[in-house]
Amino acid sequence: MALNDVALASRALIRIGAAPITSFSDGTAESEIAGALFNTTRDALLSAYRWSFATAQVVLTQLETDPVADYNYAYQLPNDFLRAISLGTGSKGRGASYRIVQNELHTNTQNAVLTYIFRPDEESFPPFFDQALIARLSAELCIPVTESTSRAEAHFRIAQDEFDRARQIDAQQDTPNRIESFSLIDARD
Repeated sequence: MALNDVALASRALIRIGAAPITSFSDGTAESEIAGALFNTTRDALLSAYRWSFATAQVVLTQLETDPVADYNYAYQLPNDFLRAISLGTGSKGRGASYRIVQNELHTNTQNAVLTYIFRPDEESFPPFFDQALIARLSAELCIPVTESTSRAEAHFRIAQDEFDRARQIDAQQDTPNRIESFSLIDARD
């Protein structure tokens, strides 16, 4: 069952013993606090790891204004951009050097291909990420809603365990990394 932002926040509130909400603007203290914390908590959790469901590649749009120094080309970052993973050119998604400056990507590469973490719709989150996000939200909501630091500490420990579990599950959905070039192996040839 796909959960939206309000359903995820409601489940986090239930975990700390608060009443569920029907919207972020239903007039309760819980809904206002959840609404204030949801987007930043979601984006922080998405940015914290290279989730397979939130990874995309895009050919960047070159800007007309060149960078002031160090690089030859400036590109506009995508609207849903959260974090860069790698940059490449043509049919390669990595291998090029770059720097992100003021919502632009600067590089010496033409036809830049960016691999990045984006912000997917909440309804497309896999169940393992839902659980990690609910646990993290419950930890973030605990002090403002319950005023209990000891409960918040316990929820943060649970949230870390859920995050670790979600990373392990997500990592199993990809081919394991392999060493492509290593100086000691190259020296033997």
